[in-house]
Amino acid sequence: MRTTLFLVSGLLLMASALIAAKLFSEHIPSAPNWALAGALAIWFTITGANMWIGVTKAGYSVADELPILLLLFIVPAAAAMLVRWRFF
Repeated sequence: MRTTLFLVSGLLLMASALIAAKLFSEHIPSAPNWALAGALAIWFTITGANMWIGVTKAGYSVADELPILLLLFIVPAAAAMLVRWRFF
């Protein structure tokens, strides 16, 4: 359940960044690039913190948490890059 919530949160973060980029792209042509880069940096920090909490507090090993980190980061990042590539 927690993984699903993180995935939905990541997708919502990427969607909100791309919506904000669309609003500013008329006056600032590089806004989609900056918004996507900023959202990816924020999302990587959040997923990294989630992994750190899983390793230090929950007692999982790094080998257990690394696939979860990759899943949580790559799915929203790939979706955002696909939307950026196709619609901006």
